[in-house]
Amino acid sequence: MNEGAAGSGQSGLGPRGSLVMSLTLSLLLGMLSLLVLFPAAEHLRSLRGGERADATLHTSGSCMIGQCRVEFEADGRTVVADLPTGSGGGKQSVGAAVTVRYQADDPQVVARDEDVGGGGAALFAWMSAGAALLFLMLSAVAAVFLVRQRRKAAAGAGVAG
Repeated sequence: MNEGAAGSGQSGLGPRGSLVMSLTLSLLLGMLSLLVLFPAAEHLRSLRGGERADATLHTSGSCMIGQCRVEFEADGRTVVADLPTGSGGGKQSVGAAVTVRYQADDPQVVARDEDVGGGGAALFAWMSAGAALLFLMLSAVAAVFLVRQRRKAAAGAGVAG
């Protein structure tokens, strides 16, 4: 324990540390939501009007972070394409049948048909944004606590002096 925490009988971050931590978490979660997850969900939505094809899961992994590949026929040729970040279906095994949508002019741009509404990326974007707001509110509470604590200390110093 540090001296301030030992002397006051408190342990942990304290109100100033809580404020900084809450603001940092709020910023990081907000950036994750705005810069990664919402764009990934929008990319998935952009394929709503794409060409539809029956595909098989070529490589399985964590589809949510873009480690899955599918194989399908497009314009008479076999295409093996990466599923984008935010895709679902990671629990399926290699060879599983899936329906995909792809861009007619670039079959490498593909998404599972189930994900063209935004997929898991949309869900996680909203969850991350909600958590960012929660930590922002916690920051406001910590800031109010700090102000009250300073006023109380100043009033106590004025009475003692």
